[in-house]
Amino acid sequence: MAEHTSKQFDAELERVRSRVLQMGGMVEEQIARAMESLIAGDMDLIDRVIAQDHRVNAIEVELDEACSHIIARRQPAAQDLRLLVAVIKTITDLERIGDEAQKIARMAKLIHTAGRAHMPRLDLSHVADRATAMLRMSLDAFARLDVSEAMRVVKQDQAVDDEFRAIMRQLITFMMEDPRTISRSLEILFIAKAVERIGDHAKNMAEYVVYMVKGRDVRHTAIEDVEKEILE
Repeated sequence: MAEHTSKQFDAELERVRSRVLQMGGMVEEQIARAMESLIAGDMDLIDRVIAQDHRVNAIEVELDEACSHIIARRQPAAQDLRLLVAVIKTITDLERIGDEAQKIARMAKLIHTAGRAHMPRLDLSHVADRATAMLRMSLDAFARLDVSEAMRVVKQDQAVDDEFRAIMRQLITFMMEDPRTISRSLEILFIAKAVERIGDHAKNMAEYVVYMVKGRDVRHTAIEDVEKEILE
């Protein structure tokens, strides 16, 4: 490959990487605003979160097309090809995280429209912060090609799952003790599940970083086995 052509190729890859990080920042902001709208009941903010999903979807399509064109024109090999494959997978997970943020906003709208009577006293901010931190760490690992950081994200997913199960048990208790809380409890459960799914998608993104750097697909592999093979 000629030197100028190689530089053009590198520039194309860097534009794609930068755009992925921009998309990630947009999705992270979407989650924060969705959780804020749940607490504040700000209908304008809720509507902005819901509307922003279209922008996230548009970036996914744009990046998917860009990666497809680069693969067709440049026929990349080895790590460059793994980068493009990882980007295609990552933007799919980012788009789905955006969908989950939109679900949270829609549930917030439903809750605040119906009124907060018989609302279970339950704080979701901690699990939401943990899932958002996982997303931020995954994006950082992607930006720096940091396998160690990616593995930290993978290990944190269990903590989010545990918190979700604890929330579910609390909501069941609320519903059993006071049937009037059933409707609101189910809406809160829907939000908690959306947060748990955000953690799952962040974990997926971290696993793509390992694939991108090491060429090893670690999905469905025990964490201990991955650490032994990859980090050593």
